Amino acid sequence: MALTSRVGSREILRLAVPAFGALVAEPLFILADYAIVGRLGTVALGALGIAGTALTSLVNVCVFLAYGTTAAVARQVGAGDLPRAVKQGVDGLWLAAAIGVALIAAGWPLAPWIVELFGASPGVAGQAVTYLRISLLGTPAMLVILAGTGILRGLQNTVAPLVVSIGSFALNAALNALFVLVLHWGIAGSAWGTVLAQCLGAVVYVLVVVRAAREHHVPVRPDLAGVRDAGTAGIALLIRTVCMRVVLIVATTVATRMGDAPLAAHAIATQIWTLLAFALDAIAIAGQAITGRTLGAGNVHLTRSATRTMVIWGVGCSVVLGVALVLLRPVLPGLFGADPEVSAELVSVLWIVAILQPVAGVVFVLDGVLIGAGDRRFLAWASALTTLAYLPAAYAVVHTGGGLVALWLALGVWMAARLATLGWRAYGRAWLVTGA
Repeated sequence: MALTSRVGSREILRLAVPAFGALVAEPLFILADYAIVGRLGTVALGALGIAGTALTSLVNVCVFLAYGTTAAVARQVGAGDLPRAVKQGVDGLWLAAAIGVALIAAGWPLAPWIVELFGASPGVAGQAVTYLRISLLGTPAMLVILAGTGILRGLQNTVAPLVVSIGSFALNAALNALFVLVLHWGIAGSAWGTVLAQCLGAVVYVLVVVRAAREHHVPVRPDLAGVRDAGTAGIALLIRTVCMRVVLIVATTVATRMGDAPLAAHAIATQIWTLLAFALDAIAIAGQAITGRTLGAGNVHLTRSATRTMVIWGVGCSVVLGVALVLLRPVLPGLFGADPEVSAELVSVLWIVAILQPVAGVVFVLDGVLIGAGDRRFLAWASALTTLAYLPAAYAVVHTGGGLVALWLALGVWMAARLATLGWRAYGRAWLVTGA
């Protein structure tokens, strides 16, 4: 793909808009499952909540398969070496499949213990174990989809992942309805429907990559050295993701100590934060693909220019989202059926969520840019340092008996620390490594 003298808003939107659609499609999988399983009763719904939380955590931890592959493939595309770009993608697929098989082997016997950590009642626990064990069988496919998404994003194609996501969501909903509501397989039917949808989605990605491999005369057999290199490169991104999960888990733990109403308000606020993050993550994904390509082509000036443009887009979108959240703040509690006590907590904390949006707009974009640059080691260290900056703030909330607003201000400390570290790095030149 030829490089122009600048990366304009049109190219950013060409990558970001379909990426946003694909990101939104992911939680629709879970929403469809909840809508159908909810007809089985409270016990089944609780079991899905526990198993779904465990599986979602697994996906979040393994997201490095998508991010790392995007950066590696995009860099080779920029360098004009499409065969090597495809080779990087093939290695990523084999790594994803291997991790998936290992997770099945480890997760199957540990499923009862994992469910027990949530403190579920015996009835809920039994169904949660059933759902979790069946869903684990789809883990290799789920991770192949992550790696396949990374390959196509690296090839500057975010439309195909959107199409696959929509198709998988539709198939998942149809199979769940068939297995649960028509064939009466219970919660196991929901798990099997999701597994089958994931497997078919993975098949699509494999066929696309195999076709590209044949076109560029790249072998599709596993290359142990390449798979090992892909895994080694992913360790730093894994550390980054785990640190972020620690922050969110600590926040939920602190909210739990405040009582049921603050916990419920925190859960809703977190979901709203996540939804808003999808829009900003879409720009970050464009940043991964564009940065890898421009640095691979050796064009530092274009990389700088594209970064500035994407930061402007991130700030603009985040300000719009923040203002929209402030305007919708009075009606949002009603959408979640919150009682008066929860509503009062939620309305107060949404101010903080809105104020943090411009910070998030810059942070998410710069995070994506540095991932695209392959600056993984710095991101790992920065994540560890910002987590350490957050923990004393979270402890102060507990020690002083602060409420939910104080907890979200502590999360603001974390976001400010991320802004400082990522901004400092982006301002320098150490991450601007060019070439293949």
